[in-house]
Amino acid sequence: MDVEKIKIFLEKNNQPKFRLAQIQKAVFEDGVSSFEEITTLSKELRHRMSKLKILSFEVEKVLVAKDGQSVKALLKLEDGKNIETVLISPKPGVWSVCISCQVGCPMNCRFCATGRGGFARNLTAEEITDQILFWRQYLKKNSKIENCKPARPAGGLKIENYDINNIVYMGMGEPFLNWENVRESLKNLINKNLFGLGSRSISVSTAGIPEGIEKLAQEFPQVNLAISLHFADDKKRSVFMPVNKKYNLEELRNCVSNYLRTTNRKVFVEYILLENINDSREDAEKLAKYLKLIGKLQLLHVNLIRYNTTGGELKPSSRNRIEEFKNFLLKNHIQVTIRKSLGEEIQGACGQLVSR
Repeated sequence: MDVEKIKIFLEKNNQPKFRLAQIQKAVFEDGVSSFEEITTLSKELRHRMSKLKILSFEVEKVLVAKDGQSVKALLKLEDGKNIETVLISPKPGVWSVCISCQVGCPMNCRFCATGRGGFARNLTAEEITDQILFWRQYLKKNSKIENCKPARPAGGLKIENYDINNIVYMGMGEPFLNWENVRESLKNLINKNLFGLGSRSISVSTAGIPEGIEKLAQEFPQVNLAISLHFADDKKRSVFMPVNKKYNLEELRNCVSNYLRTTNRKVFVEYILLENINDSREDAEKLAKYLKLIGKLQLLHVNLIRYNTTGGELKPSSRNRIEEFKNFLLKNHIQVTIRKSLGEEIQGACGQLVSR
């Protein structure tokens, strides 16, 4: 929702200043899906506002996974372009939203479906945060608060509340290539009069844009940083992640070291495991060495991700190979987790989001 636009509307209609606060509470806290639902407003004002939209897009399609732990939505923007966003429930009563910040992605990583469709444009701050508003509305609509009976929409999703616990900028696009709008969206998320989320419940993921990492450290030091590393070898990384040709591993390493010194906050290192490409003992050794060179090893946490198929020749590593990789890192005193992948069934897992 464009708060400034609503503010101007209220001023033109000679409404008292407290009306904006009433609307903000109803939209950002209560999850109303239309202005007509806001009963603290007069019937006449609600009628006047009925032509205004809360969300900056239309919902084209919603897919619910059978296991009830993930939902994906296809959203149609006002210019006709599409984005996808995902709601994840890693455990009962906990909701995480994976949001997009661009239509498509210019990074063109070989293992990611999003980049194959090319890049169309950046999302506005409103289009970014409206994804969260949409999921709040969705959860409220599908919750049965009365009698404490959880709802189960098609697909088996179990909804007991509509509080969103975590926001991750891990959908479509590279956040630091749309920094002005991402910055504005972050400000809105932590604004107590709007979303009121804690900085530490928000994570921003990057393929490795040093300037963006520096800006995040300076402006939002409490927001979590995730690095999509995936390779600790420059030659391999450049083949699969073109960003490495501009910002190589040494430059990225120095940037992360500076980030750790500045914020003293944990950094999450994402590592997708591809069969016979980056999952060998040698690859594990290179990763361990690379992380140790960054320094402050206690502040680095590796998330091993089994590749989610996106078509083409790439295949996920075997579960045994992933365990071996994990155990090697543990022996080298590196914090590591094999991240549980949710949403693959509905093409909503890491690297699978596309504009269709």
